[in-house]
Amino acid sequence: MKKNIILSEALLALVVIGLVSSCKGMGSKGERNELVYDSIVVKQQIPLIHENDSTLPFADVNVSFIYPVKFRNDESLSRLQEIFKGTFFSSTEFDAMPPKVAMDEYIRRYSDRYKSLSNTYYEDKARLKGTIPVWYWYYMNTSNKIVFQDDSLLSYAVEYSDYEGGAHGSYRITYTNIDLNRLVTLTEEDLFIPGYYKPLTEKIVQALMKAYDVSEPDSLLTKGFFTIEDIVPNNNFWLNREGIHYTYNQYEIAPYAMGTINVAIPYSELEDILLYMPVARLNSR
Repeated sequence: MKKNIILSEALLALVVIGLVSSCKGMGSKGERNELVYDSIVVKQQIPLIHENDSTLPFADVNVSFIYPVKFRNDESLSRLQEIFKGTFFSSTEFDAMPPKVAMDEYIRRYSDRYKSLSNTYYEDKARLKGTIPVWYWYYMNTSNKIVFQDDSLLSYAVEYSDYEGGAHGSYRITYTNIDLNRLVTLTEEDLFIPGYYKPLTEKIVQALMKAYDVSEPDSLLTKGFFTIEDIVPNNNFWLNREGIHYTYNQYEIAPYAMGTINVAIPYSELEDILLYMPVARLNSR
């Protein structure tokens, strides 16, 4: 069975493929905020059954993890890596692990979960009178990417897709926004004034109405959305100099067939509820 694992620690390779970027502003204590990334890439086929037979089910795993390897000082770098690991591997259990160790543990846990299905595989195969049940061919793809970076703000996405039986696979994307000066993640409560929820909800609905070319909120239902009540701020956003960008994942506000729903709101439309950090600084440039 084809199987390979690639672990890349070469910064030069990242420069060539354009994954290294730098941020040369000054930190809160006067240190330079230069930021350099490396990556770990894993490509592996995990067999469900302990037999060297490519006709039997396997899980196709593709994981690409970009993480910082140079930033300000050791303490700041450790904190930044902690955020990256926790958000990428979806658990704070990975925070204290070195990146390679965290990746190995992530793959091991997935492999153990997948291989635990072998008993039900044999049961389903017997029920099908020897026919191999096709729903045991799994896949899992995870990657992250930087979507915006400047001297004081870093926004990145983690994309996850998988198939674990059923009619179709799943896909989701989640965003993390980091204040590079304080090294904290940002939520809506950090960006907006108290009482922001209702007016922000209205602004999101208005942006969707414009994107889908309808004049009334209820008309969004004719475009496939579940209900207007589902369309609320969900803390899944990224930031750049132009505005805030929300993403709603499959089934969150619309059916699977509509995929992820993206909506952008310019800062100029948020002035009445926006606080002056750090988004206001971006908007003033």
